Amino acid sequence: MAVGRKLPGCGRLVLLCLLGGLLLEAWAGKTRYSVPEETDKGSLVGNIAKDLGIQPQELAERGVRIVSRGKTQFFALNPRSGTLVTAGRIDREELCAQSARCLVNFNILLKDQMKLFPVEVEIIDINDNTPQFQIEELEVKMNEITTVGTRIPLPSGQDLDVGMNSLQSYQLSINPHFSLDVQQGADGPQNPEMVLQSLLDREEATAHHLILTASDGGDPVRSGTLQIRVLVVDANDNPPSFTQAQYHISVPENVPLGTRLLVVNATDPDEGANGKVTYSFHNIDHRVAQVFQLDSDTGEIVNKEPLDFEEYETYSMEVQAQDGAGLMARAKVLIKVLDVNDNVPEMTVTSVTTAVPENFPPGIIIALINVYDQDSRDNGHTTCSIPGNLPFKLEKLVDNYYRLVTERTLDRELTSEYNITVTAADSGTPALSTETHISILVTDINDNPPTFSRESYSTYIPENNPRGASIFSLTAQDPDSNENARITYSLAEDTIQGAPLSSYFSINSDTGVLYALRSFDFEQFRDLQLWVTARDSGDPSLSSNVSLNLLVLDQNDNAPEILYPTLPTDGSTGVELAPRSAEPGYLVTKVVAVDRDSGQNAWLSYHLLKASEPGLFAVGVHTGEVRTARALQDRDALKQSLVVAVQDHGQPPLSATVTLTVAVADSIPDVLADLGSIKTPSDSDDSGLTLYLVVAVAVVSCVFLAFVIVLMALRLRRWHMSRLLQDRSRGLVDLPASHFVGVDGVRAFLQTYSHEVSLTEDSRKSHLIFPQLNYMDTLISHDSCEKKDFLSTPQSLLEDKKEMIPQQGEMSAGERLPRCRKLVVRALLWAALWEAAAAQMRYSVPEEVDKGAIVGNIAKHLGLEPQALAERGVRIVSRGKTQFFSLDLNSGSLITADRIDREELCAQRARCLVNFNILLEDTLSIYSVEVEVTDVNDNAPRFGVEELELKISETTTPGFRIPLKSAHDADVGENGLQKYQLNPNDHFSLNVRSGADGDRYPELVLQRALDREEEALHHLLLLAFDGGDPVQSGTSQIRVTVLDVNDNAPVFTEPEYRVSVPENMPIGTRVLAVTATDADEGFNAQVAYFQEKKPGENAEIFELKSTSGEIVIIQSLDYEDTKFHEIDIEAQDGPGLLTRTKVIVTVLDVNDNAPEFYMTSATSSVPEDSPPGAMIALFNVHDRDSGQNAFIECSLPEDLPFKLERSVDNYYRLVTTKPLDREQISSYNITVTAKDGGRPALSTEAHLLLQVADINDNPPAFPQASYSAYIPENNLRGTSIFTVMAYDPDSEDNAHVTYSLAEDTIQGPPVTSYVSINSDTGVLYALRSFDYEQFRELQLWVTAKDSGDPPLSSNVSLNLLVLDQNDNAPEILYPAFPTDGSTGVELAPCSAEPGYLVTKVVAVDRDSGQNAWLSYRLLKASEPGLFAVGVHTGEVRTARALQDRDVLKQSLVVAVQDHGQPPLSATVTLTVAVADSIPDVLADLGSLEPSHDSDASDLTLYLVVAVAVVSCIFLAFVIMLMTLRVHRWHKFRLLQTASRGLDGVPGTHFVGVDGVRAFLQTYSHEVSLTADSHKSHLIFPQPNYADTLISQDSCEKKDYLSGSQSLLEGKGEAISQS
Repeated sequence: MAVGRKLPGCGRLVLLCLLGGLLLEAWAGKTRYSVPEETDKGSLVGNIAKDLGIQPQELAERGVRIVSRGKTQFFALNPRSGTLVTAGRIDREELCAQSARCLVNFNILLKDQMKLFPVEVEIIDINDNTPQFQIEELEVKMNEITTVGTRIPLPSGQDLDVGMNSLQSYQLSINPHFSLDVQQGADGPQNPEMVLQSLLDREEATAHHLILTASDGGDPVRSGTLQIRVLVVDANDNPPSFTQAQYHISVPENVPLGTRLLVVNATDPDEGANGKVTYSFHNIDHRVAQVFQLDSDTGEIVNKEPLDFEEYETYSMEVQAQDGAGLMARAKVLIKVLDVNDNVPEMTVTSVTTAVPENFPPGIIIALINVYDQDSRDNGHTTCSIPGNLPFKLEKLVDNYYRLVTERTLDRELTSEYNITVTAADSGTPALSTETHISILVTDINDNPPTFSRESYSTYIPENNPRGASIFSLTAQDPDSNENARITYSLAEDTIQGAPLSSYFSINSDTGVLYALRSFDFEQFRDLQLWVTARDSGDPSLSSNVSLNLLVLDQNDNAPEILYPTLPTDGSTGVELAPRSAEPGYLVTKVVAVDRDSGQNAWLSYHLLKASEPGLFAVGVHTGEVRTARALQDRDALKQSLVVAVQDHGQPPLSATVTLTVAVADSIPDVLADLGSIKTPSDSDDSGLTLYLVVAVAVVSCVFLAFVIVLMALRLRRWHMSRLLQDRSRGLVDLPASHFVGVDGVRAFLQTYSHEVSLTEDSRKSHLIFPQLNYMDTLISHDSCEKKDFLSTPQSLLEDKKEMIPQQGEMSAGERLPRCRKLVVRALLWAALWEAAAAQMRYSVPEEVDKGAIVGNIAKHLGLEPQALAERGVRIVSRGKTQFFSLDLNSGSLITADRIDREELCAQRARCLVNFNILLEDTLSIYSVEVEVTDVNDNAPRFGVEELELKISETTTPGFRIPLKSAHDADVGENGLQKYQLNPNDHFSLNVRSGADGDRYPELVLQRALDREEEALHHLLLLAFDGGDPVQSGTSQIRVTVLDVNDNAPVFTEPEYRVSVPENMPIGTRVLAVTATDADEGFNAQVAYFQEKKPGENAEIFELKSTSGEIVIIQSLDYEDTKFHEIDIEAQDGPGLLTRTKVIVTVLDVNDNAPEFYMTSATSSVPEDSPPGAMIALFNVHDRDSGQNAFIECSLPEDLPFKLERSVDNYYRLVTTKPLDREQISSYNITVTAKDGGRPALSTEAHLLLQVADINDNPPAFPQASYSAYIPENNLRGTSIFTVMAYDPDSEDNAHVTYSLAEDTIQGPPVTSYVSINSDTGVLYALRSFDYEQFRELQLWVTAKDSGDPPLSSNVSLNLLVLDQNDNAPEILYPAFPTDGSTGVELAPCSAEPGYLVTKVVAVDRDSGQNAWLSYRLLKASEPGLFAVGVHTGEVRTARALQDRDVLKQSLVVAVQDHGQPPLSATVTLTVAVADSIPDVLADLGSLEPSHDSDASDLTLYLVVAVAVVSCIFLAFVIMLMTLRVHRWHKFRLLQTASRGLDGVPGTHFVGVDGVRAFLQTYSHEVSLTADSHKSHLIFPQPNYADTLISQDSCEKKDYLSGSQSLLEGKGEAISQS
């Protein structure tokens, strides 16, 4: 090819000529065959072997095969006969569609010579397809007035065959009305049309059925049929007609909503829209339209609102029937409403009194009631009644008026309020009744004080309560009402322990809620006594008191206190001793604890929380005793630490802990071990003094307790005697007066003197409380008793009330007339009522008069002066909410209250009457008034609609009548509607028809036939006139629309549309818009477009918009698939007339297809020694485009050792240009580029991967000459050590490398017992665990060998280094542990200065390097800061000078640690004795001075103080008791002296002497004992001087004294019962 490029220009021309000649010769030598379609598989097409000039058996040898671009192979080679046969059935229509010739091209390849021979096979068509229509049935609608000669296009048939086998002719079945005409198109296709031969008549035949047949020209002939159904469309020439001219029906007024009342029916002989009748109301009152509903389709009339006989007795309405084209008819409907008893009587309370005093006399008028029933006859007759058990009665007046009066005197104490039910019932069947309720309140006076539901209250409050917390709520009830029942609450003044009560509690004056102002402590307060006062707001106000007892509940707010063992004051821990010979259960010590709470909160339990030796000791749960749980053993530590927890049972529980140290001491080394905790014994004299003090405290306490018990026994005996005395005093009622003493002589106070003793096991404390005296009730002074108003006021009120009651009784007695007199009065009353009813007042007034117009003189008719109207309470009473008239009290005239509209008030009634009553309130007289409202001409006639639209077909015949909307005039008589008038018109006239009820109905009459083409719209004016003066009129616009008849088919603007579009047009692009017009209008002119689908089309490419006629692309166009498209379009109007056109879309080719590669033959590998010119691949290049877009050029990159050689029919061969070298390039990725000649040009690349075959000429090679690797000691067996990798540039087996170790020994054993290698991966594994102390380094040789033939190999050395690990802990050489198990002791002189070397710790580590570096540190010391250890030397030196307070024995723990990862360490315990030598240590132990224990001295002091305090209390108690006894004796002497002057006092002023024997005294002891507390307290409550006697000298009010005496006696009984 390079040589060819160097030729001169003439040489190139010669080559081009030769190439053209070869191509022409190849084309001329093309082999051609033909075969019919649909032949069986394997049918003979031609003899390929004969045409190629070779023998059949050479086909396989020379690699002869078919090469084609398509995926489908239509033909195959028979290798035995050398013939070309069909590979399957061939469908010409599927392969070539409608093409005139169907050619299939392919090539025959001779692979040995790489030569191609073109072959062309023509597929011949056979008649295997029947003509088909797009639809099986066609429906055509034609109006019966369609003109003769009208053409209707029919769908064309489609035949997939070509030539004579395609569609040739059409034929229509015989019909007298239609014929067939076939139009020949410009492009050849035939278009059938159906022609109307004679007029259609719907009455003769409504539908015509035809068959269109399409036949082809094949042999035999095939045909397809189309069913055609012609529907004759009706013309509207008949109006609807009602079955009755007038409908009558009667319905009860209580008919349910939605009931079908009546069905009107109108028929129309037309069909479809012309025969569909719709119903509507015509000229009806708006009220009728609200009540009734007419179904426009069925003609059913239902009530959508309730019917009311009282509002309308008869409903008149007009129903209009209209067909689809606008023709109408009317009928009248009369609905009569029947009355039923559906209205309950209505009651109106005209005047009512809501509040009545208790002393109201009988016969007083309470209310005036009017009863009315809207029903008629018996349904409207009413009676009125009230319950018979009420102190009221009804009195009937005129015109169904009643008055409610009292029948007897009211009593608010019996009934405070009356709810009177007045029942009004009618006489209907069933009878209906209604009730009204009148509430009468009986006014109250304040005669009831507030009362509590209980005599006293008790409540509980927990201690530690928050301030402001709500404690209790008290409620008092007062039977009075309003202010008399409004209660306020307060607390009685009092003090608690010297502080006012208001500082402890507050009460809400409105709600009675009691609040705590302080937080209470159970140990301070146990119970509190309060008095609450409830007072009403009456005049005068009344009040009452109640007592409230508050009990404080204990809470768990004190944690247990541990009494023993106590913590020493110097901060050390007490030590308990336990011998080693102690058996299980040996009592070591006891923990003693108390809790200041009480009850369950003070129950204590003991638990062993922590122990240095678990299981050695146990603690009693309830006793706190610490005992051994097992026998002590030698392995047990000499010093045991126990933590004991003491917990109470409160919620939440509280606890305390104590730490016990138990020492096991049997030998001198044991004493040295616990040297720091030795305590010197206490002095024996101190212990003896303590014992004496304890005995003294116990003796004094026992004497005091015995004294209290004796005193309590005496008090109990006295109390028992007083109870016996009280029982005897109850029998002194009948004794003579000489056995009584004066009441005023008893001046002693009732006193309560109580002692409360509380003893518990959980406390060692006791307290004695002496409360303060409380003087509750004071004597009433003489000055206060002289206030007479306090006593006289209630008495006067009582006397006044007593006087009032008899007066009321006399009044009621005076009103009781004889029975005959009552009858006479009633007769006179009925006569007066009858006269008033006969004298009914009647007036008349025109409507629309101004407000205030005079109607009549009411005062004159009543015979009263005008000024008397207001005095006598004359007013208008009516049932309606609207007042049409009012009274002028100045002139006495009846005037209008506002403008009156007669039409709104009475609608169309002949007479409009307004009835009401005149009430005289002073006599409660009723007078009837009737006012007639006369009509004036104030309403013009009005039509229901201002404009009426009528639609009439242009085929309607003259004389046709159309009912019009009637006018309505709200006036009556001559002022109502009188006549109608129509403006002049050539086509229409007016006819007025009179109904049976006198109403006038206008009708529009057609005089002359209509022509829509001449005039499509007519405007008329209808006038309505009344007979008033002046005459008023109303107008209605009538618009007559002439309906069109469908007599024109749509017409396209062009007979055929053509358009060209490129194939790359986007989807959704508008290609073309077809337009068809119709001369008709409306629905007849609405054109819709439809696309006819041809048989065989699988997918639609275009979409036709049915409304706009636009053609839009919905699928991509492809010039290579179809070069043009034919679209058959139909245009159809509303009724069904249609026409057709054709659109031809030509597709223009664009360069949208890139060249395509078809690889015919290719090899994937080439040996390195292949010579130049060796063929690599044979491929074909094809472009689906046409023209210049399909011209293709192929090329290769210039740097490759390959070239392309072009063969026939766009075939190319890829060959080598020079020898290949695999060592330089082992593979080639060859890119072949095919580029077409379009603009822009498109290209395609094909990639061919070519491998160069290898030979084994390279041994494996290691990247390094030698390797070194590290392995840590103590490695796991099988651990991966290192990986060696050798590389071989060869491929496949020549590059497969295997690894092995060279034979060698290490310290005798072979190297393979230490290390192994994976032959495939080169990974080395350790077969043993290496020790750094045994192996430091290993030398190995690794061999790598490939798998070639012959194999090649290479060696490399590997040096393994063992790394040291921190696997040895430090070993302490000094100090060494003694062999007998004891701890060595180092000596430190007492005079040692800071830095003094006490000893040195020596340690070594068997590891090396950083793992063997050691450091020393002091881990623990009994005296921190006294000693220090050198970090690197291990020397133990004193950090400061020794002091006297330092213990004689010091314990040090020294840690030695290396620097490995992780670090390892060892510890040693040093015991340092502070002495110059061992004998000095023993001498120091014997010379210890016994120190005085501070705790013992404190205990002695406490015991002395306790003895003194108990003795003082006892002495004070005895002195106080003697003082009280002397004081009581002195008061008794004074009482005896005063009683000597009572000889002349009457007996009624005395009470029983035996009843006043002693003071009522309570002396009680309260003892509280619990099993979990050691505390006790003794409480002496304060005396309570509760009740005080009132002397005769200080108060002379007998009633008050007697009341007080009764209260005192009642209270005394209550006290004795308690």
